[in-house]
Parts: sequence; C-alpha cells; structure tokens
Amino acid sequence: MADSNRRGENAADDRDDQVTDDVVEGDETDDLDEEPVSRGGTATRSRKRAGSADSRPKARPDTDRVGIFGRLARFFREVVAELRKVIWPTRSELLTYTAVVVVFVAVILAIVTGLDFAFGRGVLWVFGD
Repeated sequence: MADSNRRGENAADDRDDQVTDDVVEGDETDDLDEEPVSRGGTATRSRKRAGSADSRPKARPDTDRVGIFGRLARFFREVVAELRKVIWPTRSELLTYTAVVVVFVAVILAIVTGLDFAFGRGVLWVFGD
C-alpha cells in the first residue's frame, strides 16, 4: 500500500521540466547568482548565492547605534505587531477551554487523592498504628 502512495522516480524529472529559467544572452553572471533551492519536494524557488566579502552589507559604524530608548521603543512596537497576529479565542471557546481544564484538574485531583488514601492505608496496615 505504501508503494502505491509513492511518486515514481520520474515525478522529480517532471517537476524539473516545469521550472523554466529566463536567461539573457551574454549575461552569464546571473547564472552564478541564483540557484534553485528545493524544499523537500514542496516548491522550488531561487535564492541569491552568498557573494564575496565585498558584496555583503556593511555593519553600521558605532556612531549610528540606536540608544536605549530607541531599542525599547522598537521592542514594544514589535511586541504589539506580534500580538496583532494572535488569533484570540471567542468568548464561547474561552468558556469551553476553561471548563475542560477545570474538569481535567478535578479528575487528576481525585486520582491523586485516592492514591494518597490507598498508600496511607497500606503503610498503616504494613507498619501498624
């Protein structure tokens, strides 16, 4: 059954045939800058290759450093941006989740109480009053 779900060996070749490269005549440096990147067979995209040390972005000099208040402001802006991405539960979902947690805690509490009572009685039976 697992063999019937697998793709044949030609599936990767078919996928490669669908990807086309637009190359301009005489512009051979573009071939070196981009290479297809495979993501486990899900998609293929192009990515720039890491160039020499001269082509990398330069680090900012120490005179352009942001102060403590600038960093704090950026931190809070990023926190607010992340909180806007959160999918908040509705009121009914929140009540349902709360009820599930309370019931689960009550069941575990009953189990632990029962085990504690049983072990206490067992210790008293073995070692006496």
